[in-house]
Amino acid sequence: MTTPSGTKRIGILTAGGDSPGLNAAIRGFGKAAIGHYGMELIGFRDGIRGLVQNRYTVLDGKALSGILTIGGTILSTSRDKVHRMVVDGELRDMRAQVVENYEKEGLDGLVLLGGGGTAKNAMRLAEAGLNVITLPKTIDNDIACTDTTFGFATAMEIATEAIDRLHSTAHSHHRIILTEIMGHRAGWLTLGAGIAGGADIILLPEIPYSVEAVAETIKARTSRGSNFSVVAVAEGARDRSDAADYEAALLLVKAAKTPEAIRAAKTHLAHVEDSQREHTFKLARELEAATGLESRVTILGYVQRGGTPCAADRLLATRLGTAAADAVAHSEFGVMVAARGENTELVPLGEVAGKVKLVPLYHEWIEAARKLGTGLGE
Repeated sequence: MTTPSGTKRIGILTAGGDSPGLNAAIRGFGKAAIGHYGMELIGFRDGIRGLVQNRYTVLDGKALSGILTIGGTILSTSRDKVHRMVVDGELRDMRAQVVENYEKEGLDGLVLLGGGGTAKNAMRLAEAGLNVITLPKTIDNDIACTDTTFGFATAMEIATEAIDRLHSTAHSHHRIILTEIMGHRAGWLTLGAGIAGGADIILLPEIPYSVEAVAETIKARTSRGSNFSVVAVAEGARDRSDAADYEAALLLVKAAKTPEAIRAAKTHLAHVEDSQREHTFKLARELEAATGLESRVTILGYVQRGGTPCAADRLLATRLGTAAADAVAHSEFGVMVAARGENTELVPLGEVAGKVKLVPLYHEWIEAARKLGTGLGE
């Protein structure tokens, strides 16, 4: 519903992992919604959990001022699932509570900024009858149906700078330096940063690697007089054996039907993931033994998600945020605002939720890497 004056009242939240550009997107949506369309805006604290607990703050021009360049999110975030939230030590379905809070606050729509998990939460709320819109946020760039996501460009800049810096120490000490880069099961961040940073070898989740092939690439470099190598390793990259074990565990989860089978399959998957958690250190030991060169590991970790968003992410987040305000003004809900070239497009949530955008095996970035002579562990 709308307020008595006809003004739309909208809620906004950030969910999932933090990412550069979240505040720029909040600002982009908020300034357009309030200043251009005359809406009222409230921001829910701590993602879905704040929505369930009805904890919010009023967002006005003053609250949105000065946040464009700030990293993280002024609203804070959480990774809660609306249909399986831990409340008082128990897993509970909180969709009815969200609907109650939505109606109690007289909301006309809800804007969720997040990644793949957030898209699934949004889909569940849409199915419960709420007017929802999502904006694609993740450093992984793995959200389906959008060219890119805000947070990705900044994270790629950070990872590229790290690779740049590691070249000098690798060269100075004649070492192999492996740089582990985030991205979950998608290799976009490692591939982009690896190419931009001139990594000698790039290992992706989409291309299970052979340790022997990686070692041969390093030995070939040594024979040409390059007695060091920089290896960009995606956190989801695995050698062929480990990749097969992981995929088999995933298939068990997908095939499980009963609650008991699902629990058992997920427990097995967690065990497999734990056993492979230090795969980059394992690879470093294997390469040192195979090549005779000292190997060192640098894990970039959460540094890739923090800090000031770059100009590209600020611009993208602002474009998507203002486009979301347009969609709300025209009562277009149940969609994600996607980036399409220099334009935006509204994509039905059903085409996004549960989908993952992986790197195609013949993507032009991979083809470029191959032509440069970059090893891919194949």
